[in-house]
Order: sequence, then structure tokens, then C-alpha cells
Amino acid sequence: MKVEIWSDVVCPFCYIGKRRFEKALEGFQGKEKVEVVWRSFQLDPDLKFVPGQSVHEYLGKRKGADAAEGKKMNDYMTDMAKEVGLEYDFDKAIINNTFDAHRLLHLAKQHGKQNEMKERLFEAYYTQGQNVGDLDTLVQLGEEVGLNGAEIREVLQQDTYAQEVQQDMYEAQQVGVRGVPFYVFNNKYAVSGAQPTELFQEVLDKVWDEEKPQLITGEGAGSCSVDGTCD
Repeated sequence: MKVEIWSDVVCPFCYIGKRRFEKALEGFQGKEKVEVVWRSFQLDPDLKFVPGQSVHEYLGKRKGADAAEGKKMNDYMTDMAKEVGLEYDFDKAIINNTFDAHRLLHLAKQHGKQNEMKERLFEAYYTQGQNVGDLDTLVQLGEEVGLNGAEIREVLQQDTYAQEVQQDMYEAQQVGVRGVPFYVFNNKYAVSGAQPTELFQEVLDKVWDEEKPQLITGEGAGSCSVDGTCD
């Protein structure tokens, strides 16, 4: 089973959704056969880094309000995150463009480290106040999950994987993504938002049941078994 997840590194619901989906996956009978692919999505592709700008101020402006209102919204997200064991610290968070972070995720995918890289980027932004749009920071974070620092730096100093990021965002438009996180199961079922764990469990089970081969038996249908006998 293939599960594609469109999300942004600076989307608070995306980290919460990751935890809820992971919990559903823990108890899923076919979890060893589930391939999770993280797809790129930018909530604000045109974002420019403004030194000293708080996330509260940034969110307030995006919503047509002030920093105080932005803080209220972030406090709400902080409380929600605690329900899945996450400790958000928006007071330390540094808002920046995430295009390079998404390129790093594509590099990590090539080395079989994409899920670990996604988790590390979320943690760095939401709990540690690290700048996930900064080159040196991204090199460090990549090295922490086992990627080669020199390769990361070379990739990010060029436009490597830029096309892949753009392709992900184009495909998001094609499948009707209007917000993230957005999950697509086997290119067949879509789930929008950080839904409850129970809903993810239902979808996993439904897709699993539908994709399993259906055994049909009847008289006159001969077969040969692996032990060499035929009847």
C-alpha cells in the first residue's frame, strides 16, 4: 500500500496529523507493507525571511489581524499538539521559506531517509526554534539523520530537486489539494486534514481489504501446489 502525504514543514496540523497517522499505522496488520511518501506543498511559496519577525506577527498579518491574535491561534495549536505528545514552542519558532527544506526531503528520499528527515525538520521548527530555511541548519539536520553534509550543501547550493518540488505542488493541484496535510491512499482514497486516528485506521483497513486478492474456489478448478502435487 502506498500512502502519499502532501504537507509543509511549517504547517502545525501536519505534525499533529503525522502523529495521528503513525498511531493508526502502529496497530495496522499490514504496516510492514505500507510505503509512506512525503510530497512537497508550500503554504506560502512567496515568503521572504524577515529577521526578528515572530510567528505570531506573521500569522496575524496573514489573517488580517495583529500579533496578539496570531498568538491566540498559535496557543490553540499548542494545546492541540499536546494531545498527541508534541510540545510546540511558537515563541522560539523562526518563520522562513520552506522550498529548500522540501528539496532536502527529496534528497533524503533517494537515501531511504525521507520519513526521518521529515520528523527532524518538524522537531527543529516546532520545538527547537531552528531556522529550517537556513543552509547551514539544513546541512546539520540532514547529517543528524545520516545524510552526507557535503552532498546536502552541494544540492542546496544548486537547483537540484527544484523541479521535483514544483511537480509535487502541481500534482497537488491536480488531485484537489486545498489545504494540508492531505493523504492519498493507493491513488484511490483521499483524506484531508489531521483527522482522528480512528479515521486513519478505517481507511487503512478499507484499502487493505480491497487490495487483497480475493480467493474464489469451485468444482473443476484444478491447481498445483508448491510441493509439486496437482489436483
